[in-house]
Amino acid sequence: MKPALQLIAILMFAATSSAQPLAQGGGSPQVTPMSLEDALTIAEAKSEQVAIARAGVTRADQEKKRARSERFPQLGGLASYDRTLASEFSGLFEDAGGEGEDSGFEDLPFGRKNIWRVGLLFSQALYTGGRISALERIAAAGQEVASVEVASARATLGLDVIRAYYDVVLSDRLVTIAEAALAQADAAYQQTTLAYQAGTQPEFEQLRAQVERDNQRPILIRRKSDRDLAYLRLKQLLELPASTTLQLTAALDGLTLPIPDRFATQVALAEKAATENQPETLLRAPVRQAENGIRASDAAVSLARSARLPNVNVNSSYGNVIYPGGFFPEASQFRTNWTIGVGVQVPILTGGRLKAEQAIALADKQVAELRLKQTRELVELDTRAAYEELRSAMAAWEASAGTVTQAARAHQIAEVRYKQGISTQLELSDSRLALEFAEANRALAGRDLQVARARVALLPDLPLGTAPAPAPLLSPPPAATTPIRPAAPTVRAAALNGIGQ
Repeated sequence: MKPALQLIAILMFAATSSAQPLAQGGGSPQVTPMSLEDALTIAEAKSEQVAIARAGVTRADQEKKRARSERFPQLGGLASYDRTLASEFSGLFEDAGGEGEDSGFEDLPFGRKNIWRVGLLFSQALYTGGRISALERIAAAGQEVASVEVASARATLGLDVIRAYYDVVLSDRLVTIAEAALAQADAAYQQTTLAYQAGTQPEFEQLRAQVERDNQRPILIRRKSDRDLAYLRLKQLLELPASTTLQLTAALDGLTLPIPDRFATQVALAEKAATENQPETLLRAPVRQAENGIRASDAAVSLARSARLPNVNVNSSYGNVIYPGGFFPEASQFRTNWTIGVGVQVPILTGGRLKAEQAIALADKQVAELRLKQTRELVELDTRAAYEELRSAMAAWEASAGTVTQAARAHQIAEVRYKQGISTQLELSDSRLALEFAEANRALAGRDLQVARARVALLPDLPLGTAPAPAPLLSPPPAATTPIRPAAPTVRAAALNGIGQ
């Protein structure tokens, strides 16, 4: 199926799933398979933040057109009607001519009761001291900033969706691990119960197996709760109804972890750079925005300076006026006025306003230059941190490659030894706990690697402060336990809550 048709099918399902959550036969809810590419496409199509950023681009484009329009001739029309209610000229010219005599002033506009005007006004800027070009440069800088904001909004949304998507995949995997651990603990309990009933195991061993099995139940409940919250977070980003049943197609338990097709080229280069510990020098979005800020401040300085220079305009006014005796005019009575001229405006005394405006523009320029320097320093640190995170995630994924297989083999051996009576239940419990740790570590390393890959791929357009966070929807362990990552308790102890309790 083509991506466009697949997207339409997903959107149609999202619109109808809340009204028809069950199949027509009354069976289980309809399940929608969703790949990462589907999730990114849906999220971008529905994102208000991306739509706001795109509206900003439209606005910036029109701002640039408005600034450029001042270079072209301006032509406007006017039409007006005036009704004179009282005038100092009323009766003046009748008295001057005497009673019943023609004064010769009856066509003059003074004191007329009805006045109609129709005309055109024309102006063309000849010289503005650089004001128009400065406005154009400010608008062009704003246009560039708006474009950067669109790319930044899309990248931020993409990273959020990828995090939420793999948080769901991780939570699904942890639920599976918890279910398997409970099944193993229950099998051990059943075996111990049979041995106790046969008289080959003491009651203590049966009680110990029962406690270990029952301790796994709240862990599974917590895992399922975390999974439900992860799904809700993903549906919120995709603006899908909460009743929608999703089935994500990605997995974290395989021998390999495929790179998403959208980021394949960028990730391949980034992983090579991370392996060689040579981060790429990227022109990041914050730097591009800061550079456009300097361009805008330069133009603002020119704009402030242009206010001191003369403005020269050519103006023309063409109009027809009529003073009818009645309300409605006659076309033959119109009189024409037409003027053309050149106007020059020069500021002479402004009370220090122009000097202050220029000083403000220079200060703003200095701030923009310092902000660019500061942004470059922060971007360099953020970029190195992103590549270091990718390198660390790659190492963790590779280190966990054989651990699950080894732990599973050790647990199988422990089960055989326990069934044959040559090992203790403690050995079996330890092997099961080690298997849980290995499987959870493997899934966690996969989630971290995929998120780190996405962050580095999106890094050119990401704003500062978008470091990959731990899975936020996995609750922390209720009590102290063996840490999965001994580096820092806040890094990812939450991902393995309850294991070993």
